[in-house]
Amino acid sequence: MAKGMKIRKDDSVVVTGGKDRGKTGRVLRTDPSKRRLYVEGLNMVKRHQRPRSIKDTQKSAQAGGIIEKEGPIHVSNVMLLNPADNKPTRVGVRATQDGKRERYAKRTGNVIE
Repeated sequence: MAKGMKIRKDDSVVVTGGKDRGKTGRVLRTDPSKRRLYVEGLNMVKRHQRPRSIKDTQKSAQAGGIIEKEGPIHVSNVMLLNPADNKPTRVGVRATQDGKRERYAKRTGNVIE
């Protein structure tokens, strides 16, 4: 069973390792079972795509060729950007007084979101 990730969709992250080290972007989607993220505009890979045509509707036909799309990045290779000062930070989870969970920036202690 996969452990939940502390980085979520629409978070701003900075890449700490790999070919895109130092670049920042927004998380498009997450894959918790594989512990991977897809970050907008980073780790671009080329894929060959066959043209697709849907018989009923013409508007959803896809062109073929070589397309570029985002590849997965392991969650250990990114750090969350603190929304307050736009610096990288680790993320912690703590309980509030009423028992709800909240994410917080370990560098500053501020609540994220």
